[in-house]
Amino acid sequence: MAGETLITLVGNLTQDPELRFTPSGAAVASFTVASTPRTFDRQSGEWRDGDTMFLNCSVWRQYAEHVAESLTKGMRVIVQGRLKARSYETQQGEKRTVFEVDVEEVGPSLRYATAKVTRTQGGGGGQWQGNQNQGGNYGGGGQQPPQGNDPWGNQGGYGGGNRGGNNPWNQPAAEEPPF
Repeated sequence: MAGETLITLVGNLTQDPELRFTPSGAAVASFTVASTPRTFDRQSGEWRDGDTMFLNCSVWRQYAEHVAESLTKGMRVIVQGRLKARSYETQQGEKRTVFEVDVEEVGPSLRYATAKVTRTQGGGGGQWQGNQNQGGNYGGGGQQPPQGNDPWGNQGGYGGGNRGGNNPWNQPAAEEPPF
């Protein structure tokens, strides 16, 4: 939508995502990302941490279940979504405003970790399994490593496009209803 503030942030989860269900049965996962800016101090020759920003994030429906199953406390994640302001009044009568992110995309940062991605049944996206302390590799369910000198030569292998084969990445994504 026009006028919305899109944001991308990189940080660490402060807790495991909390999965809840609305009275109508819709899943929602809430989590907080701590993001600390770093700057280089040329005089001392050292990196300095700035003030940590904590942003509450929420994601809905099956996506929420994937997040709760895949991400854990301490993981470095990349989050993209819509920044929203919400105002409320405390029990003492003070007015407060908080900023939250309605998540569009979230996944593990692969700068300091590896991930294994598996496609879920009937879904339109991958899912990350494992954690930052475990090895793992990046690949999809049913994919085979490239053969010979031609990584595109095998049917349904890494980046096989729409060549067919039994690669689940080539299957059309199921449509999910909008929020």
